[in-house]
Amino acid sequence: MSHYKPYPAYKDSGIEWIGEVPEHWKVVSLLHLFNIKAGGDLKKDFYSEEKTEEYSYPIYTNSIKSNEAYGFTSKPFFKANTITVTGRGEIGYAIYRDHEYDAIIRLLVLTPKNNKPCKYFAYCINSILVFFGGNTAVSQLSTEQISPYKIFCPPFPEQQSIVSFLDRQTARIDALITKKTRFIELLKEKRQALITHAVTKGLDPNVKMKDSGVEWIGEVPEHWSIVPLKIIAEIVNGATPDSKNTAYWDGDIAWYTPADIDNTVIKPLSIPQRQITEAGLASCSARLTPAGSIVISTRAPVGSIGVTTTISTTNQGCRSITPVPGMPSMLLASILAAARSELAQRSNGTTFQELSAESLRALRIPLPPIDERLSISSALDRQTARIDHIIEKTQRSIDLLRERRSALITAAVTGKIDLRGSL
Repeated sequence: MSHYKPYPAYKDSGIEWIGEVPEHWKVVSLLHLFNIKAGGDLKKDFYSEEKTEEYSYPIYTNSIKSNEAYGFTSKPFFKANTITVTGRGEIGYAIYRDHEYDAIIRLLVLTPKNNKPCKYFAYCINSILVFFGGNTAVSQLSTEQISPYKIFCPPFPEQQSIVSFLDRQTARIDALITKKTRFIELLKEKRQALITHAVTKGLDPNVKMKDSGVEWIGEVPEHWSIVPLKIIAEIVNGATPDSKNTAYWDGDIAWYTPADIDNTVIKPLSIPQRQITEAGLASCSARLTPAGSIVISTRAPVGSIGVTTTISTTNQGCRSITPVPGMPSMLLASILAAARSELAQRSNGTTFQELSAESLRALRIPLPPIDERLSISSALDRQTARIDHIIEKTQRSIDLLRERRSALITAAVTGKIDLRGSL
């Protein structure tokens, strides 16, 4: 941002991590600038789940997604040109509202006392204010708590210049992020299609095919077999030691849960969030499996897959699959990834979907001859590595764009760059 010029004179802001602000800017409390109210209960007499001509005004609650509405109302209780600030959960996120609406469930609404456009302050709140939500289990922010927080207040024409600049710059950055995010989604789709084709059709485009007799597989090379998973792998259930017994936890044994597994890409598993001790392992029905075992989530969600790099065990939300010699772990993991839709169909449950060990063992999968398994596994490693490299490079560029977006906003609302005349 070296091509942006600073203001000619500064003063101490009184906020240590920000330092100086332009000399002519004021530092004032939110209460000085706004009337602050909290959203109440849902007004059912005016409520509709669907948007209609009559029920056309959105109802907002404590979400950080600007367009996410709880429902719609026929009677708006808050005006346009206001700011909502989340008051429960992820507290303190500000969104400028340029339309009429209603707010519920302690969503805070800031209405400017001077009735002038106030979008600048939404940028400012998100950039410089850090709120303390109290000592409750769910963080909460009340009108009384938010009122004394101080914020920077440049002259109104400067506010408008800053907003105009940030609207343009953030829209450009957001469009790039959207484009790159979609590119990653397409790459992941291509990656999965490549895997599915390789593990069900092989690498030879001229090979003679036959019907597998299994709907999710379709045709397979004529010389391949179709076998239940239990023929080529051992499936081991997981378990959880007593969570209240400290002697069972913070040991050296990797203990995986669904939360430890990426649900989009198969990859080697890193250190899990929690580890257990030998005593913890002995206290429950969990069993150790060797490095190179596949961990698959079989409960909430079903079908997240990873490969272990060390001896490990799991909780009851996962199962470990140890392939027989001659069956590459990543190949079997890829076959299971191709079968995700089938695994989901085999799951059942009322509170949450769960895939039983019996159903997993009975899953019929394609099995090429051993020499072909190795060549398919090697080819997939090369081809997916190329795609993964592009995904990682694209994700890094998205991260840098987000950092630049945040830095631009902070620089603008703290007066580190002079944007007067940028309208």
